[in-house]
Amino acid sequence: MKHFNAVQLTVALGAVSLLAFMGADPVQQIRLQQHFAADTLPRLTLPEGANPDDPDWKDIDLEPKAPVQPLTPAEEAKRFLLPPGYKIEPILTEPAIEQPAAISFDANGRMYVLELRTYMLNADSKDELNPTSRISRWEDKNNDGVYETGTTFVDNLVFPRFVLPYGKDCILTMESDADNVYKYTDTNGDGKADKKEFFTNKYGRSGNVEHQQAFMYWGMDNWLYSTVNAFRIRETPNGIIREKTGFNRAQWGVTHDDDGKLWFQGGASGLPSYFQFPIHYGNFEVPNEFAQGFDVPWGAPVKLADMQGGMDEVRQPDGSLKRVTGAAGNDVYRGDRLPADLKGQYFYGEPVARIVRQINPVVTDGLTTLHNVYQDKQAEFLRSTDPLFRPVDMTTAPDGTMYITDMYHGIIQEGQWTQKGTYLRTKIEQYQLDKVVGLGRIWRITYEGKERNKTRPTMYSDKTAALVKHLEHPNGWWRDAAQQVMVQRKDLSVVPQLTALALTSQNLPARMHALWTLEGLGALKVDVVQKLLKDANPRLRIQALRAGETLYKAGDKTLEADYNRAFADSDTDVQIQAMLSAKVLKLPDMETGIKTAMASNKAAGVKLVGEQILTPPKSRNMGPFGAPELAASQKAMVERGTLIYNELCSQCHGNNGMGTPAGDGRLLAPALAGSQHIQAHPEYAIRVVLHGLEGAIEGKTYAGGLMASMKEQSDEWVADVLSYIRNGLSNDASLVSPQQVAKVRQKTAAQKGPYQYTQLAKLTPFEVQPQTLKVTASHTNSTRIGGNASPASAFTYEGWSTGGRQEKGMWYQIEFPQEVNVAELHFTAPQSIKPGWRRDPNKPNVPPPFIQAYPRAYTIEVSPDGQHWQAVMADVKGVEGDNIVSINAPKSRFMKIRLNESLASDGEAIPWSMRQLKVFAQN
Repeated sequence: MKHFNAVQLTVALGAVSLLAFMGADPVQQIRLQQHFAADTLPRLTLPEGANPDDPDWKDIDLEPKAPVQPLTPAEEAKRFLLPPGYKIEPILTEPAIEQPAAISFDANGRMYVLELRTYMLNADSKDELNPTSRISRWEDKNNDGVYETGTTFVDNLVFPRFVLPYGKDCILTMESDADNVYKYTDTNGDGKADKKEFFTNKYGRSGNVEHQQAFMYWGMDNWLYSTVNAFRIRETPNGIIREKTGFNRAQWGVTHDDDGKLWFQGGASGLPSYFQFPIHYGNFEVPNEFAQGFDVPWGAPVKLADMQGGMDEVRQPDGSLKRVTGAAGNDVYRGDRLPADLKGQYFYGEPVARIVRQINPVVTDGLTTLHNVYQDKQAEFLRSTDPLFRPVDMTTAPDGTMYITDMYHGIIQEGQWTQKGTYLRTKIEQYQLDKVVGLGRIWRITYEGKERNKTRPTMYSDKTAALVKHLEHPNGWWRDAAQQVMVQRKDLSVVPQLTALALTSQNLPARMHALWTLEGLGALKVDVVQKLLKDANPRLRIQALRAGETLYKAGDKTLEADYNRAFADSDTDVQIQAMLSAKVLKLPDMETGIKTAMASNKAAGVKLVGEQILTPPKSRNMGPFGAPELAASQKAMVERGTLIYNELCSQCHGNNGMGTPAGDGRLLAPALAGSQHIQAHPEYAIRVVLHGLEGAIEGKTYAGGLMASMKEQSDEWVADVLSYIRNGLSNDASLVSPQQVAKVRQKTAAQKGPYQYTQLAKLTPFEVQPQTLKVTASHTNSTRIGGNASPASAFTYEGWSTGGRQEKGMWYQIEFPQEVNVAELHFTAPQSIKPGWRRDPNKPNVPPPFIQAYPRAYTIEVSPDGQHWQAVMADVKGVEGDNIVSINAPKSRFMKIRLNESLASDGEAIPWSMRQLKVFAQN
């Protein structure tokens, strides 16, 4: 919680009261602070410019109010409203944890808590990116239902985005405004991570902390997904690979049902975002996904009317929310210790309305419509009359019940929406909501007559054969965890056991998990898929179509006829799945098959999916969650490169870029998918294609032995195939131009024979790691509201900006740890929000005005000592988007970018902005 120093407290409370304050629990401390602040609470007035006749402000009560005081967990529990038979109890609360935002269990049932300890500690979101958040781990060692034993697993984090258990004593997480995901491991068993390893990059976004990626999630298909990002990733023996997916349009929450379909939760919409079909098949526009009245919440009377949208969004006279406006956390309940009719129901939180909703998915003709179970009763599954109840995550627990993560916080909107002069800021100050910080509770929901499962999982020490038995467990959490542990172990001794389970078990969920465990182990065989495609249960036939995609993409085309037969399946959902699989696999007869399915089945889902595959609807603006598409010329380049790769390169490097097996665990050639070498500076790959490569690569040898020279091919040919490899084989790197190839060809004309890796590594430009650099600037301003301004932000997704208008002489300087030969400079000059712009609370959905903030003209200088400068690039013209500048500079300790000209004073106040800055040096 927020701490005050002794001088501040002594002045406010007096010496005697100070002693009482320091000994009080967090709730009592907040109450004391509010008590003294309330003595001077003035009557509020409308902010300047506010029109009392506008719907936002009309009938607003501005009288002084007693502060909203936090309740103890026992007091809060009495304020919950649940359907008959349900009970709720706290299992972990402050002061042990602060501001929990999500929980996740490892395969031994230990609970990791994501603690966002800097979220909205005041109404201006000050210090939100300070490194004081943490991930803690908790256990119920005496098995009494309360998590009493905990450790700080990872500390000093900058607003971490997620926590994903990833093996025994290991998690994955990343920080805000960052790009890398790291693996943290406790190697000595003390409950605290002592080892940090790079896991993957190009994973981040920047900006408002509510708009960045979150909830890295392990799907039943063994891929890792997250909100915001339109791709999925997966660890392989040869590195991390990725595949593009549809846009999930989600903010805070990912979960899956018993069939492995992912459900993404929207944020600002207050609604689930994408749930019709698995996201890796792309986006489909489905009308009427929500039943009539779905967007109307029925919270308990909280009286505060503290809604971002103003009085127009307030239900009178109880002061509750009348239209969903914010959502967080989600769960398809898959446990076994609550009533059976809850299984498969979708739950999500609406923390502005102080509710948890129970949603019934109804599938008709292959399309899903969501219904609020308690809408007709004008109620919700879980409500509270305590205005500080903030449900931000729901989780099916190992004990078969459902847990609710309650941030228990005063403010639940980020600082961009609580600025001075807004309606919401007025209500925050009226009730002193900004004073309630540093609390948080985790709750368990149970049902009368159904005791929680007290069996403690021990999967990390269980034998692999015992884990197979867990795939038959009635609680989906146990099945998920057992599958994940087996996939990570790579123990192939259970393949016969899994195959028999997949083909013969009477337990449908067990058969599905056995199938996907085989897929995750790399042990799935075509004959197993083909047998399951003939199974009597259509749900299993769907799983076989999905799992078979892995084999088909790896080059086994024997399944093509089976996919084509599925177009004529007797089940509507199987026909839809056949079309989806055909789309992602680009089957040769896809169009014929889809038309056949549409002719034989008039179901709405078959028609919609078929039409949108054959004639894709125009992509709608994805806002902050979108990604720029390739231009037509770039798409043509990648398509040409695809043909080259499939005709030539795939023989050694594999159809999917994972390398062609050569026996004894060796590969014929290195894996290109997910390769850091391929995604680094493009000169590495260009040199290899032009002149070849032989011998070991970082100590690893390959059966093929030699990559042959392709220098007889044209610059365009080399650029095309490398553009496909860098952008189309689970990689995410820039395309390669023929001009870049020509430059390297000229530069390496004297090369005789293929390279050795050690030789090549020395010749290729390498990225200077930003953490080793000291950066300064003449002017610095944050690129986002509430951001922490720093020149070092130029290296992140957040970015750096001068803030004010571009002026001649403005500079950005880099100091290296030692002298280097700078070879290239890369940065992105994105569109920038117009300086001084503030969102109009009366028009919250109006997008901000953007300006082109690239540097118009600049000089690059270098210096050995920071005093004597030499210009090495003069009058460089910046461009919007990606800027790549080749530099031929002597060894230097300092580099400076200096603007050559000022923008017209009568024009827009356009700043100079940079983000994703990279500096490449040459050995």
